[in-house]
Amino acid sequence: MNAEVRTIKTNAEQALAAAFAVAKAKLPGDRKVAALREAAFGRFDALGLPHRRVEEWKYTDLRAIIREARPIAGPPDAASMARAKTAGSLIGDMDARRIVFVNGTFVPELSDLVGLSPGLSVRSMAQALAAGDPLVEANLGKVVPAEREGVVALNTALMCDGAIIHVAKGATVERPIHLVFAATGQTPASVFTRSLVVIEQGARVMLVESHDAAAGHHVNTALEMVVGDNAHVDHIKITAGLSDLIHVSSLMASIGANARLNDFAFNLGGGVVRNQTFIRLDGEGTHAGLRGASLLKDKQHVDSTLVIDHKAGLCQSREVFAAVLDGESRGVFQGKIVVHQHAQKTDARMMTRALLLSDEAEADHKPELEIFADDVQCGHGATSGALNKDLKFYLMARGIPEKEAEALLVQAFVGEAIEGIEHAGLRDALMGQVVVWLQGRED
Repeated sequence: MNAEVRTIKTNAEQALAAAFAVAKAKLPGDRKVAALREAAFGRFDALGLPHRRVEEWKYTDLRAIIREARPIAGPPDAASMARAKTAGSLIGDMDARRIVFVNGTFVPELSDLVGLSPGLSVRSMAQALAAGDPLVEANLGKVVPAEREGVVALNTALMCDGAIIHVAKGATVERPIHLVFAATGQTPASVFTRSLVVIEQGARVMLVESHDAAAGHHVNTALEMVVGDNAHVDHIKITAGLSDLIHVSSLMASIGANARLNDFAFNLGGGVVRNQTFIRLDGEGTHAGLRGASLLKDKQHVDSTLVIDHKAGLCQSREVFAAVLDGESRGVFQGKIVVHQHAQKTDARMMTRALLLSDEAEADHKPELEIFADDVQCGHGATSGALNKDLKFYLMARGIPEKEAEALLVQAFVGEAIEGIEHAGLRDALMGQVVVWLQGRED
């Protein structure tokens, strides 16, 4: 006699199931989208919130962290939109086209949609889902990773709004596009945004995401990106927020042949942040550069998890991540490079470093290689440690005060990752945020 095995649902998982049952009839989309949502929630319901027994989530146990699910955010009121006017200020005075989402809803009156570059289109995901947009139908969900990824399935089931960006073949978008996601509601809520970016052959664009949220919010955001042959895409994501923010982000991209992707993730705030990146190199001769920098203090927890899937040969990938940890913060890096059997002549390098400024801080590194080809150059490395006392003494011996010497060393440590940003103005703005963080640490 076989005993029946039943999975015990947590209060948060039960609340999410109840929320989906109530909300699904009101969520945007036709019958096909409704069926997609049902199938996605079925996968999430079978998997539940990820926990430490799932290898990819062993350092960030969402089932233990999320004790209570927040209600799904509603349309923003006037006060929320007023507070969102200053969101995204971390990029400094960079001239970018702002596309604003407040509490997960597109806000045209705060967005800049006038005079779009030739070949560029920007629209709302909610409107596209409701209208049965063919671009969405052809691309949504096509680069979602393994079936075990329940967080993305939950996002698919409950996605409310987001951006759809389409750059036509051969078009160059000179002005960066700034997607501003601001959860400014005074009542803590759950926000589910889903964006789709399609860059056709030979096109070029720079995309900046900035995420900020008020106290107590839970954010689950996902971006799918389809990059054509010979295209060039720069993507920068900036995350900030208060200490009780839970932010889970998924970037999923398919890259064509002879293309270039530069990706950078900058983490300044939030209680628990998980940035997971899944990059698939589908065409030969492609270059992918993935970098990240995290500045953590108190009990902040940032998890950077990425999988670089080399499916075609003659491709190059570089991953450089740096974390500065103070207080009782925790930095996690999980990186995997997968080289498939036919991906010969692959050149892949991965490096992660953590700088511990306190005895209570913790850094966890887990770099991996899975290589099924025999003509490749691949490697990875990981280091953790305190400030170099000899370098600090060298600076102090030349008259630099101790705190200033420490600050210079931290800036140099983080700067290696930030230098990969091609836009000089944004690069300077983020280095300025490093200085602000260091000044706050001294205070």
